[in-house]
Amino acid sequence: MSSFVRPAIAGQYRAISTHLAIAPPVSVVIPAMNEAENLPYVFKTLPDWIHEVVLVDGNSTDNTVEVARELWPDVVVVPQRGKGKGDALIAGFAACTGDIIVMVDADGSADGQEIVSYVSALVSGADFAKGSRFANGGGTDDMTPIRKLGNWALCTVVNKKFGARYTDLCYGYNAFWRHCLDQIDLDCTGFEVETLMNIRVVKAGLKVQEIPSHEYLRIHGASNLRAVRDGLRVLKVILRERSTRRAQRRRTQASMLNTGRGEVS
Repeated sequence: MSSFVRPAIAGQYRAISTHLAIAPPVSVVIPAMNEAENLPYVFKTLPDWIHEVVLVDGNSTDNTVEVARELWPDVVVVPQRGKGKGDALIAGFAACTGDIIVMVDADGSADGQEIVSYVSALVSGADFAKGSRFANGGGTDDMTPIRKLGNWALCTVVNKKFGARYTDLCYGYNAFWRHCLDQIDLDCTGFEVETLMNIRVVKAGLKVQEIPSHEYLRIHGASNLRAVRDGLRVLKVILRERSTRRAQRRRTQASMLNTGRGEVS
């Protein structure tokens, strides 16, 4: 596991709360499509010390962009070219300038006041701060029995196959140092992007810390998440990453064997 700690440079960070004495520049990425009614609830919880807000607009037909600009005049608006949450997040990450990136949903289910806990974990030495509704202190108001069972089953598989210790796999409230993107190489377009990130940070040997988080009900509108369809996409990602890991292990073993033969001869 990595022991990377971002150093505090005099004058670069500033006090933001009694819980976090220093803070590097923080970028918040919010993928949104037709979320004009929810954005006021999302933005009012964001800490005022955030460096930038990046809104990825998924071709909204309402006034999502206009509302975002009214609420946060300096918001960076990124038009989404493709489709899907994964595609939106990848576009948003590319636009970020902060040292730390935080992922926040646009439906009002995440409390922006929790961001300080994520940033504190990163400044204290974690590479990736993973939100968990099932860690001690977390919770959810929006979990059907089938989703809870599916999340538990998929989480169990990932923990067993990749040596992780997650308590919550399918939850998208996460934060990480921007340099982590160079090591996880995201390449999927849907909701399964969150699982892909969770797997690849472990495969990369990055230090992960879970953050207790409470998920609230969506305030307005309906979610695009489909439990069965998206659960199968998550499972497909897990199987693909497992196959990739096995192939890498075989190549490493073959390389070591060839090296050993060369030394003997």
